[in-house]
Amino acid sequence: SVIREFFFVKHERLIPTDKLPTIKTNLHELDIHQDVLIWFGHSSYYMQVDGKRILVDPVLSGHASPFSFSTKSFKGTDIYTVNDIPPIDYLFITHDHWDHLDYKTVKEMQPRVKRVITGLGTGSHLERWGYGAGSIIELDWNETAIIDAGFKVTAVTARHFSGRGFIRNKTLWTSFVLRTPTMQLFIGGDSGYDKHFAEIGKTFGAFDMAILENGQYNKSWKHIHMMPNEVLRAAKELGARKLLAVHSSKFSLSTHPWDTPLKTITELNKAANVPLITPMIGEPVYLKDNQQQFSQWWEGLN
Repeated sequence: SVIREFFFVKHERLIPTDKLPTIKTNLHELDIHQDVLIWFGHSSYYMQVDGKRILVDPVLSGHASPFSFSTKSFKGTDIYTVNDIPPIDYLFITHDHWDHLDYKTVKEMQPRVKRVITGLGTGSHLERWGYGAGSIIELDWNETAIIDAGFKVTAVTARHFSGRGFIRNKTLWTSFVLRTPTMQLFIGGDSGYDKHFAEIGKTFGAFDMAILENGQYNKSWKHIHMMPNEVLRAAKELGARKLLAVHSSKFSLSTHPWDTPLKTITELNKAANVPLITPMIGEPVYLKDNQQQFSQWWEGLN
């Protein structure tokens, strides 16, 4: 029934007809001492934290599948290319699905990536594509690595799956707790809701920001992708001082209208009252500015 609905039932407004509004921030000109996040759409983003440059799940090829003609990015969302990305201290890969691990992007980024941090087994893809084994840190759930003075990362539980073909679950899917000299960040990959968010919150304490998926969900697969109300609940259980909801606004991988994730979580948050931020693609998010305001930029778009 899930396959039938996905492939044979017509769904409205999966892809926007309008060009999505964006802001092109010059990453090369950012002050390295400025703590800032730039979202690229879906689950890809760039961060500067305490003098380090961080890139998470970059997909900049224009598609989120093994074939360039399918699962193409929405109009206007491809404003960043690999050439727009400065040298990277830490490249985080949460799991090996095509919408999180993009061959073209990570291959082109290779000369400018100092270190990769990922889950067990995922480094095998990168090694096959030319990355040196010495540059890759693979972590099991609840395993911690000191990656620099004052920088510590722990891989934590997620409820999802992995695989880039017919063989599944030979590599680990994970989220990360990143502790820097002045901040603690939750780098969420894909995950259904479960008790692990509360357990992570109790173990690590409050997070300055939690980055959680909110999009490409469906009740038929809620165990691997959270519904919007669960995203808000997870953010509260993590003790998130800010919530950035990602996994939307670039690729259509589900059956909901393209703007429903943002509309729904914003409406639900009127009661939940989580500090939710909603930047446009490319709009700077100042990590230590708790007064920064964001528009509901998706309103009025078709």
